[in-house]
Amino acid sequence: MIQKMLIANRGEIAVRIIRVCREMGIETVAVYSVADKEALHTQLADEAICIGETKSSESYLNMESIISAAITSGADAIHPGFGFLSENPTFARLCEKCNITYVGPHSDVIEKMGNKVQARNTMIQAGIPVIPGNNDGITDCETGKSVAEEVGYPIMIKAASGGGGKGMRVAYSSEEFEHCFLAAQTESEKAFGDNTMYIEHFVEHPRHIEFQILADKYGNVVHLGERDCSLQRNHQKIIEEAPSEALSKELRDEMGQVAVKAAVAAGYENAGTIEFLLDKNGKYYFMEMNTRIQVEHPVTESITGIDIVKEQIKIAEGKKLNFEQKDIEIKGHSIECRINAENPDKGFRPCPGKITDLHFPGGKGVRVDSAVFSGYEVTPYYDSMLAKLIVYADSREEAIDKMRSALGEVVIEGIDTNIDYQYEIINNSDFISGNFDVDFIDQFNQDRRA
Repeated sequence: MIQKMLIANRGEIAVRIIRVCREMGIETVAVYSVADKEALHTQLADEAICIGETKSSESYLNMESIISAAITSGADAIHPGFGFLSENPTFARLCEKCNITYVGPHSDVIEKMGNKVQARNTMIQAGIPVIPGNNDGITDCETGKSVAEEVGYPIMIKAASGGGGKGMRVAYSSEEFEHCFLAAQTESEKAFGDNTMYIEHFVEHPRHIEFQILADKYGNVVHLGERDCSLQRNHQKIIEEAPSEALSKELRDEMGQVAVKAAVAAGYENAGTIEFLLDKNGKYYFMEMNTRIQVEHPVTESITGIDIVKEQIKIAEGKKLNFEQKDIEIKGHSIECRINAENPDKGFRPCPGKITDLHFPGGKGVRVDSAVFSGYEVTPYYDSMLAKLIVYADSREEAIDKMRSALGEVVIEGIDTNIDYQYEIINNSDFISGNFDVDFIDQFNQDRRA
């Protein structure tokens, strides 16, 4: 049993984990940078330890400082949350070597699924449908150009070690290839320290569908249904919902079974996400696996009634899942809007500053995951997300109505936010009808500027 948990993160996910630990009777240790000394997660945890300066590289990405904090505080487990070190196999391996329980999959699995080429080859061997592309890493432009010709344009160039939309470019012709390849490679090298790329056919106008899975140490794997994450800007999700309007029950069952099969093929343990692209003809392709909790996990919790963070901790403690696939029942509809400190009318410019007044909505079917408060100083150093506003209702139509009402009640003064922007999307006729794909936001932004 875990006695003391160090949360190697900040913001709302750190607060979320601390609250679950409290429910489970687990003591908590928060870590923070100099800039986050007064942050909510430091106030809610049983202990708080400064691990470095403002820069992420000197604090939240500083493995040695975090491990040292765990050892010094006597923490016997670490939860990485999402972002920062959550998909770093070296960090997970350090935890394993120091006999600290890592709340997530084994380091070898993180490494295998974090490398897009290895993940793709693992899925091919398991008979999982993948997007046509190359099966080996590419480091030089000429080889890449030859592969692109074989795969067929348009093609997507991706960082083999990438994630979060970094190191990605689309080339529609051979004339565009060199510029796109070098730009993506440079970005990959800066972000991940790896210039290895891979190339796949670019599926035009797909939906981004992901399945939440849970897997214990005893080979039991279940999926918790899907999330539709098609509304994205620069490959970053804006609004997520569950379930997806694009899937019939038959397709949901089929893709869910494939997601479970993919997790088994990876030797997966703990919570994870299998991501697919779904084309306009109903064909789906494995895209990648996220070996961590997702930002958008609350919509899945809403429609299944399962606390995914709590299940993560139970699995890390060596407990068996206490439910089977037949026990998972999807009810109702949930939508999540990410509230960010940014100005959509000025190129989504980040807007740090002090929150002078704050009010979040409540009531039945309304949930807010956040770490901000009145007087909170939003710094320019980290992600601009302030809160996740989640609603749940019996139907998608009712969920949209509830989100419209909830967004209209949010008050955040002192800084610019994207609340009005989210409200516009929720009221868009194509969103309401479910007529959208991953290109929706680009078109929506063009229409706003026109």
